[in-house]
Amino acid sequence: MSHTDEKILDHETLFRQPEYISLFEKKKAFEYGHSDETVSNISEWTKTCEYQEKNFAREALTINPAKACQPLGAVFAAVGFEKTLPFVHGSQGCVAYYRSHFTRHFKEPTSAVSSSMTEDAAVFGGMNNMIDGLANAVNLYKPEMIAVSTTCMAEVIGDDLDSFIKNAKEGGSVPKDFDVPFAHTPAFVGSHITGYDNALKGILSHFWDGKAGVAKPLVRTPNESINFIGGFDGFVVGNMPEIRRMFKSMDVNYTMLCDPSDAWNTPTDGEFRMFDGGTTKAEVEHAINAKATIAFQEYSTEKTAKYIAEKGQEVVSLNHPMGVGGTDKFLMEVSRLTGKPISAELEKERGRLVDAIADSQAYLHGKRFALYGDPDMMLGLTAFLLELGCEPAHVLSTNGDQEWAAKVQALLDASPFGKGCKAYAKRDLWHMRSLLFTEPVDFLIGNSFGKYLERDCKVPLIRLVFPITDRHHHHRFPIWGYAGGLRVLVSILDEYFEALDANTNDTGKNDYSFDLVR
Repeated sequence: MSHTDEKILDHETLFRQPEYISLFEKKKAFEYGHSDETVSNISEWTKTCEYQEKNFAREALTINPAKACQPLGAVFAAVGFEKTLPFVHGSQGCVAYYRSHFTRHFKEPTSAVSSSMTEDAAVFGGMNNMIDGLANAVNLYKPEMIAVSTTCMAEVIGDDLDSFIKNAKEGGSVPKDFDVPFAHTPAFVGSHITGYDNALKGILSHFWDGKAGVAKPLVRTPNESINFIGGFDGFVVGNMPEIRRMFKSMDVNYTMLCDPSDAWNTPTDGEFRMFDGGTTKAEVEHAINAKATIAFQEYSTEKTAKYIAEKGQEVVSLNHPMGVGGTDKFLMEVSRLTGKPISAELEKERGRLVDAIADSQAYLHGKRFALYGDPDMMLGLTAFLLELGCEPAHVLSTNGDQEWAAKVQALLDASPFGKGCKAYAKRDLWHMRSLLFTEPVDFLIGNSFGKYLERDCKVPLIRLVFPITDRHHHHRFPIWGYAGGLRVLVSILDEYFEALDANTNDTGKNDYSFDLVR
């Protein structure tokens, strides 16, 4: 064997060794029912307009959707509160997925526990799992709050979280005044942004509406502060500090509702932090008094925004604003709500971003892009691409609805660079593959799963969407604000220049534009 204790090979080279090549050939002969020629012919057919028509006609099958499930978003929301432990009522395997998914993206351990439901709980209900699980979680991990959500198993059998938690408290598993907000987050409907929304609303309503009968509901006494909700955001580690910096620059009195930026950015200094940072309970209670709440992602906070508005606050819902125009709109809303002027510091940053765009616009002008991701981000990114003079030819969101598609289409139709561009709601990455073959583009913007499209369709991938698991530390830099817009611009330009160099690197053949200065 090539791989021994004395000679450890990385997986990249290990599976190129003769014994593995032989193994793969035998496996192929055993499993494949068609010749290489047949496979090749069918593969080529799937790149045609004829196949695209059949592909877009399918209804009962989803292939590689660009979304995750509700409980993943609920765990994200729970991590954003101080000393809060996410507790998912369901099977252990599901929770292992949520932990690993976040850990692979943020390169940080993600703490979450499960009620470990198995076959017996699926038949008789999971109340005993809940009672024992809450007791173990409190005693082992010492959280100050446990935020409960559900998986498919608990939802299919109809487990009642409210009664289960009350029974657990009556039985002494946790103190009666211990905070256990909850949300039902069935994984078979909605997506991770739905789960985020449900969980965040569950936490706010727990504190504002009397802690499930343990305390009196809070009475709102309006003040001049504002609340900020970022929504489900894979760049939260870089984005939240950037928003804080912008608020500080304008001297704004604010409360961040759900901030996991510290929890997923802990230092290596010899101390393990199971919990770090996050919105405090006192801040949650204080937030009901705010003058207004800014929700940075409308589709990620639909129920939460409605609930907050019912409490008497003004709610401003945005769509992942990016670049010059998006940041302008955000800051003007902040200024309107608070009466604070936009600072000279931020005005100078705006000018620097405009200058950077002017320096580079000749390279990006008219370039065609395909992009996919969550509905709010697709709106914000589409607007920024149009601002750069790019053409967002295909804008796809698996968890976007027809209302979202109409909103994107209106944005495209309002720009000369949006001519012929189209939004695709409730479509997946196999639909995107058809589009890339039949209506080619210059670049693809998405998450790490797009690398298979990049290889198959020969379209360079720019990683700007959660999750990014095959590259490191992208999440540590902001994509919001003027500074974030510059980072997005540089990411797009870098991939453009890489592709340009790759197309001009054959000596004496096509290297006439292999320039040192771009």
